[in-house]
Amino acid sequence: MIRTDLLVRSPIYTVGLVHTLAAAGVEVVGVRRSPDEAPAGTAEAAIVDVDGLPAPDGLDAITDAARRMLVLVLDDGAADGGAAYLRAGARKVIDRHAPTNHIVDAVRTLGPETSAVDVPPGPGLTLSERETQVLTQISQGLTHWQIATRLGLSPNTVDTYVKRIRAKLGVGNKAELTRAALLGRPLPNLAPPAGPAGHPDRRASL
Repeated sequence: MIRTDLLVRSPIYTVGLVHTLAAAGVEVVGVRRSPDEAPAGTAEAAIVDVDGLPAPDGLDAITDAARRMLVLVLDDGAADGGAAYLRAGARKVIDRHAPTNHIVDAVRTLGPETSAVDVPPGPGLTLSERETQVLTQISQGLTHWQIATRLGLSPNTVDTYVKRIRAKLGVGNKAELTRAALLGRPLPNLAPPAGPAGHPDRRASL
C-alpha cells in the first residue's frame, strides 16, 4: 500500500483522516500543518488539504511536492474540478467533504507504488527540455493523446519522444518511466532484456 504524508491544518480533520486511512490499510508516515515543514522521507504520496496552503503561494507548494511524490489535493469542491491544482502538478483533486470511501479510493488509485530505494543516475544521460516535459506528463498519468493536447504536439510526435526517453533511460514500461520522473533523476542505462537467440526482447511496450 502506498505510504502517505498528510498536509492538513485542522487537527480535528487530521485525526478523522488518519483514522479513516489506517482503517483502510493506508499507511500514514507523516503529518504536517504547514508546507514549510519537510514531508516524511519515506512518503510516496502527499495528501494536501488546500486549507493548509498559504495564499498566494499554495500552487507553488503543490508543484514543489509533485516533484518528489504523487499529490492528492483535498479542496472545497471547486466548480472547475480543481483544474489549477492539476496544472500545478497534482495527480488528483477531490472534495474534502466527500464520503470517506471516495477519499480512500482516490488514494489507492493515485498511481503505481514507487520504491523508497535510491537509484543512482546513469552516466552521461540527459533529456532535452521537451523530453523532460513529456516525462513529467507521463508521471501524472496522462495518455499520449492528452500529452499531445497539452504540449501542442501530434500523438505520433509524443510517441517518438517516449521512445527516445525510454532509450536514454533504459526503461521498458510506463511504471519505470513514472518512477524515474518521481525520483527526479534518470534510471541506470540498462540494456533491454534479451529474447530468444540473444536478441533484444521487443515485447515490452509503454
